[in-house]
Amino acid sequence: MPTVFGYHVNEIINSQSDLRAHYKMPSRFVNNKVLTEIDPLAARFIDKTALVFVSTQRPDGQIDVSPRGDPPGFLKVLTPSLLALPDRLGNNRVDTFENIILNPQIGLICVIPGHRDTLRISGEARIVRDDDLAQSLSVSGKPAQAALLIKVSRVLCHCPKAFVRGGVWSSDSWPDTTDVPTLAEMMCAHGALSDNIADVEDIVQNDRQNRLY
Repeated sequence: MPTVFGYHVNEIINSQSDLRAHYKMPSRFVNNKVLTEIDPLAARFIDKTALVFVSTQRPDGQIDVSPRGDPPGFLKVLTPSLLALPDRLGNNRVDTFENIILNPQIGLICVIPGHRDTLRISGEARIVRDDDLAQSLSVSGKPAQAALLIKVSRVLCHCPKAFVRGGVWSSDSWPDTTDVPTLAEMMCAHGALSDNIADVEDIVQNDRQNRLY
């Protein structure tokens, strides 16, 4: 029995032919849906997007995924081939930005709260600071600290099955989270901090309330 990362499995799929032995070819409904720019339909979707998951590659080759959220439409369509994603106050790790400086390739998943479909975008990004652009990306009178300009290369709509299976927008399906560790607990444990968890929780709460913009 083959082993993957120390885990015993029945089969390892190592080739496209192996893969297609278990998966049919995609149907005509999804096979040719990839666009090379933002069309009017994708622009309408982006206009309602309030959450974006951003994927970049670390210098060591591993993949980072980071969420970005703001009022709907915060991801701006500047042209059919160019997007602007604002940067807000954060923890100053700037992992995504450091990754992009070394490798500009980027992937996005656009999410509309309560809407099951998503939109996938990939392309090439650059970090910019520009007063006019920052002002156009303002929220509550606060301009963006910086922005990602994203040159679009691929756009495709994505089916809702993940959100349906996970019951993401159905509160009746949501799990009990009373035993889920807080951010403060994980920060203290993962960072080997000597600080009191309650004190760190106060810092986290203050950050959420007073440092959004």
